[in-house]
Formats: sequence, structure tokens, C-alpha cells
Amino acid sequence: QVQLVESGGGVVQPGGSLRLSCAASGRTFSNGAMAWFRQAPGKEREFVARCRFRTGDPYYADSVKDRFTITADAHEKIIYLQMNILKPADTAVYYCAAGVVGGNAPAGYSYWGQGTQVTVSS
Repeated sequence: QVQLVESGGGVVQPGGSLRLSCAASGRTFSNGAMAWFRQAPGKEREFVARCRFRTGDPYYADSVKDRFTITADAHEKIIYLQMNILKPADTAVYYCAAGVVGGNAPAGYSYWGQGTQVTVSS
């Protein structure tokens, strides 16, 4: 089993920044796929960004490219999502996910955190 705990959500004004963290524990994979997804009210869960602990290989959804940065600390087993130039459309519950397969679909991830709320509002 893998346990994932997110932190760092909150309320921020448009144009502001937040950094989310996801700490992994338990049976973690040496080069497992780690990702952030988000889900807004009434919408499906959507892919935001992904990477791997050992090789990196960051990849982003078009909607967040050049604004968000995903990084991984392989030693501490923590991944971060630095979110800049936030927009009201970024408002959602953000989920950390881990798995062997990875990719951009939720089905590629076996483990999920509890989610952290990000609200972008003036």
C-alpha cells in the first residue's frame, strides 16, 4: 500500500501563487509515476501534471503549461506542484496520485490522496 498526503491548498487572488506538496509513504516505487489531477464541482477529474521520482520526465496539461511546475524529491518521497499566475478556472480540489503505469488518465494510478482545495478568487 502507498499512502499519499497532500498539503498547501488555500485561497489566493487571481495572479497569485501556491505550492502544493504530496508526501508518499508505505510501499513506494523507485521510479513510480506521480501526478496531480484536479476536479472542479460538476466536472470530471482532469489531468494537471505528472513526473517520475527517479527520471523526472515532467509533463503538463496544456491549460497549465508555463504556469505550473511539478518537481520530485526522490529522497524524501515528496512531489511538489508550484502554481503561478493562478486563474479562477484553476479552482478545484487537487489530488495527488501514484502508480506504476502513469500517463494522463486516472486509470493509470492506483493510489490517491484525500485532496486539497485550491480556490482562486478576488
